[in-house]
Amino acid sequence: MTEGGFDSASLVQSWPKPSTPRPIVTFGAGSIVGDAHFPAYRKAGFPIAGLYDPDQTKANTLAAKWGVTAFRSVDEAAATKDAIFDLATPPGRHAKILKALPDGAVVLIQKPMGNYLGEATEILEICRTKKLKAAVNFQLRFAPMMLALKDAIAKGWLGEVVDFDAWLALATPWELWEFLLKAPRVEIAMHSIHYLDLIRQLLGDPKGLHAKTLGHPNHKVAQTRTSAILDYGDTVRCALSINHDHKFGRRHQACEFRISGTEGAAYLKLGLNLDYPRGEPDILEIYPKGGADWVSVPLAGEWFPDAFVGRMANVQRFAAGEDDELVSSVEDAWNTMALVEAAYKSSAAPATPIAERP
Repeated sequence: MTEGGFDSASLVQSWPKPSTPRPIVTFGAGSIVGDAHFPAYRKAGFPIAGLYDPDQTKANTLAAKWGVTAFRSVDEAAATKDAIFDLATPPGRHAKILKALPDGAVVLIQKPMGNYLGEATEILEICRTKKLKAAVNFQLRFAPMMLALKDAIAKGWLGEVVDFDAWLALATPWELWEFLLKAPRVEIAMHSIHYLDLIRQLLGDPKGLHAKTLGHPNHKVAQTRTSAILDYGDTVRCALSINHDHKFGRRHQACEFRISGTEGAAYLKLGLNLDYPRGEPDILEIYPKGGADWVSVPLAGEWFPDAFVGRMANVQRFAAGEDDELVSSVEDAWNTMALVEAAYKSSAAPATPIAERP
């Protein structure tokens, strides 16, 4: 569909595939592997060599479902020749796995890059010492709607971006990730980190931020609600309002971004989160520069599993010398972790006191 010269079908929505993909070895057999990693790799035709998980029963069950090998140890999995090592492990276990990999290996690390910034720094130092070609799985950047949004901004259809709003009011099934139920950091570190990373890609690094993250009296998950304002100076406003405890039916739930520029705007619905892991369709609409109405962008895929296809395609192509840039490399991902750390520090700091009436 076109509007004011804007052709929505011309926007880039996928990452080029590698010419000769390497076999993938996955560490971890949690729900994210069966719901996203393996469906994406099969869809893309990427070979899966096998997986390892310390819970051998879980590993064998998932391996049998996908017809791949269940490795018996970290060392056996790490010995796979010319592999891409895919860490779908809890953040506190990344470092140990990385140390067991061959020097110079190609690695995709599940987000977050450690539980705390100190762990992210340790991971960064391991990757530097072992000369690992390592990226972090910030796959939202590769969702078809986000690739299209980035392309539209790059082509000037929004003008200069001056406003970014993220609004979530939904019911997230945290029980799917058992290790999160007792984790000290949850909402920002495990969920909104995707949005902070995407914002960094679109707007660059902010000067700082104000944030408050908290739990809910109806459960014991550490944090499930967050408000944050990112400081980009006097021109750009960037705000996030996140509520994972809006459990009152679908009618007034939401998971959407509104991005405004000086000459155009974009609206996105992240459908996956509204009925996770089944999800609803994603939506991208753009009010282009010079246009007179909103244009619906036909999407060639969804966040899950297509973003995982693009994320792995970039890793594979970088390993083969077909891509010059490793997107979300550990060097860049550390900056997203620094932003997450700043958010938790801000949340723990006292608010500006209100003056008392004289």
